[in-house]
Amino acid sequence: MAAEPLLQVSGVSLSLQGSPVLQEVSFSLDQGEIVTIIGPNGAGKTTLIRVVLGALRPDAGTVRLRAGTRIGYVPQRLAVDETLPLTVERFVTLGGRAEARQVREVLAETGTDGLLGKPVQAVSGGEMQRVMLARALLRQPDLLVLDEPVQAVDVLGQYELYDLIAGLRHRHHCGILLVSHDLHLVMAATDRVLCLNHHVCCSGHPDSVSRDPSFLRLFGREGTRRLAVYHHEHDHRHDLHGQVRAEREPDA
Repeated sequence: MAAEPLLQVSGVSLSLQGSPVLQEVSFSLDQGEIVTIIGPNGAGKTTLIRVVLGALRPDAGTVRLRAGTRIGYVPQRLAVDETLPLTVERFVTLGGRAEARQVREVLAETGTDGLLGKPVQAVSGGEMQRVMLARALLRQPDLLVLDEPVQAVDVLGQYELYDLIAGLRHRHHCGILLVSHDLHLVMAATDRVLCLNHHVCCSGHPDSVSRDPSFLRLFGREGTRRLAVYHHEHDHRHDLHGQVRAEREPDA
């Protein structure tokens, strides 16, 4: 008998300010699996994450987490007031309790143990993403939700951060739901890709897409220079407003 999915999203639809943002989105994620959500700007990726986290209630559909599932969340970015006296150690433990040993362990795992007493305002963008990841790990999550985790990270740091994320899956056997705007090296390690443009255009295993005309229609020729994305077919296209159009216009 197959194990129950860690996360099951079924037929989720949501409109914000009268505009449809998500339309009948469905997917699942298993324990130990990495699912990457890709899509153009305004496709509804972050909105979908907020629905998964329970911060937004869908107009229709359901989000089901396996009983007892603990979630660790890393947002795109976090602004900290410059006047707030907050060290990395204190930031990691905000909203919860943890032993000093546990804090050191998660910081060491993310390569930020040298920042323990440093003010959070003084760390770089890449360091801050790792610190937020350490904070998420402190919850001992079954599911890690990462919303564009390489924001404000240089190219080398992106490669290293994606390697770290892939390693976390194996060490903790947690499921990972990853949102990516850029089609980057992380795609090579993901198990499944969800192509989102308000609805699920397609999903599948990572593969080469450089000669795929459907990918070009959605992402443009810049996409052909990206690394390790996946091959898929669309039976429709989107106009400039994201609305679905038939792949071929009917004959006059």
